[in-house]
Amino acid sequence: MTLLWHHDQPIGICVFTSAPLSLRLRNQYFGLSSRWTRTGLQLLDQQICRLARVVIHPTYRGAGLAAPFVRASCRHVPWPWIESLAEMGQFHTFFEQAGFLNLGECSPTPSSTSHQTPRTEIPRTRAAHSQIYGTRSPTGHKRLLTPETYAKSRHARPLYFLFDNRTNFHNQ
Repeated sequence: MTLLWHHDQPIGICVFTSAPLSLRLRNQYFGLSSRWTRTGLQLLDQQICRLARVVIHPTYRGAGLAAPFVRASCRHVPWPWIESLAEMGQFHTFFEQAGFLNLGECSPTPSSTSHQTPRTEIPRTRAAHSQIYGTRSPTGHKRLLTPETYAKSRHARPLYFLFDNRTNFHNQ
């Protein structure tokens, strides 16, 4: 987690978490399989983290602070790769301005022609949607989204962003 300060007041926060177990666009970019071993999971945790949340105080939004703040925050985390999922990524371009690559739209099933899937192509079943947004139980088993969460988010197709932090990672 990093904070952005204005004098003695925090005005922004970036929250970093462990990366989701599997994302099709990550697997395509790095040439990975969707099957994981214990060693593979350990390597994933050492190589990639997720920028899970970026919040700027409403007073400071639109002032051009988000991109430099995100870039500086990413340069100070101890992972060579940082990924992020952003539902509003097509409208707010600060990830790209911060140096992230836009690798496309996440969907539970790959399109036959492209990594970008039209919003109407795939039925959004609860099980398929849980592939992207599902969580793990304390015992490690994959859980389906609750019916309420599914109803609220079933039309979501976040963009997948990736930041190459290898230069900064090796200099730490």
